[in-house]
Amino acid sequence: MTQNVDAPSQSEAYAAATAATIDPADLAKDRRALGVLSASRNQELIGTATGEAIRNFAHGYGDDNPLFTDPDYGRGTRWGGQIAPPIMAAVLNTPLLGDRVGPEQRGGSYRGIHAFVSGGSWEWFRPIRPGDRLYSFSGLESVEEKQSEFAGKSVVRVLRDVKINQRAEVVGIYRTLIIYTERKTARDKGKYSSTPQPRYTPDDIAELDRVYAAEQVRGATPRIWEDIVVGEDLGTMAKGPLTTTDMIVFHAGGYGFVPYGLRTGRLAWRNRQRIPAFYVDNEHGVPDVAQRVHWDSEWARAIGNPRAYDYGVLRECWIHHFVTDWIGDAAFVVSQHDEIRKFNYHGDIQYLTGTVQGKRDEAGMTLVDLAVDVRNQRGETTAQAAATVSVPSRQYGPALLPEPPSDVQRAAVAMWERHGFLGSGGADE
Repeated sequence: MTQNVDAPSQSEAYAAATAATIDPADLAKDRRALGVLSASRNQELIGTATGEAIRNFAHGYGDDNPLFTDPDYGRGTRWGGQIAPPIMAAVLNTPLLGDRVGPEQRGGSYRGIHAFVSGGSWEWFRPIRPGDRLYSFSGLESVEEKQSEFAGKSVVRVLRDVKINQRAEVVGIYRTLIIYTERKTARDKGKYSSTPQPRYTPDDIAELDRVYAAEQVRGATPRIWEDIVVGEDLGTMAKGPLTTTDMIVFHAGGYGFVPYGLRTGRLAWRNRQRIPAFYVDNEHGVPDVAQRVHWDSEWARAIGNPRAYDYGVLRECWIHHFVTDWIGDAAFVVSQHDEIRKFNYHGDIQYLTGTVQGKRDEAGMTLVDLAVDVRNQRGETTAQAAATVSVPSRQYGPALLPEPPSDVQRAAVAMWERHGFLGSGGADE
């Protein structure tokens, strides 16, 4: 077995794995699925936000804010205990029972086509506390075919997930922008093939360390609305240089990559039977996940990148970390919109900076609008974001939380009632 001379070469395996093209039938399926809501039956790596899970998730993207990581610290805050960074809603999910959507409304599968998270928009309404279990229902909001510089023909999809807790309260609404590209086209175009491989001197690392040493968590000192100045600098945060270890730590913190999943042993074999197109032979002839573009540079080069690269979701978490460090314990992140502009390759450093863009009193809430810029060590902007935070006011008092749209809250209650009915033995239509 180990000396099988008839086994396909690595190049042949990669050629086969990158041969798929975007099927117009998948686009047609997506268009039929637009606006169709369905309960998510996915079981994420974490379904319940225990105190330890909250801490591990925060640590998974480098966040040591005691409000998220210390079970006792939060007792002295407005929250009365530990809470999760709001963006943790992205990785929490327990199966929600609901009526099954017919095959004609399930959208395209895009098998063998590469997918990139290119950004997202979050709205948050309630904190996540230890013991909260999150569920979701979702639907495809938009789909369009485009031409990209990186990979030629591509498909851009926006998926909306509504996250609810065990009380049917809407915790957040998440819109994810995903770009589907043909692997072979991206490789042949080679847009990023000349990206230099970084090499750092001890002085370079010492300079980076000075940035890390200067970072601060605002913590118990509140940001008062009246004292915040438009144009104010938010400081600088560093992330990197990116390594395979960062990918491992992020997964260990709870990022499970459903619905594809990371599995081992017999579970990996079962997963491979379920989605064979997701598995690509490695240099040993072993079927391994296509997802390894995030830690296997040889496979990353086969689809048009010079090295392995990070997850878009990881950079979203970094932006969230930057914002939550700045706002302090008494504030709340109302929304975050981010756009991933370039790849963040292994060896790259990302520097996050930002400014206060505006402040306003809206529906009794004292809000502050922030802009965040993410640049690598080459000075290239790799991501940009806008966030709105609710902060306390000297005149009006504590920061208020927003209310979810009434139609979304009603849909959440209806979904939760159906979940309970089916869970008690009702028929699944």
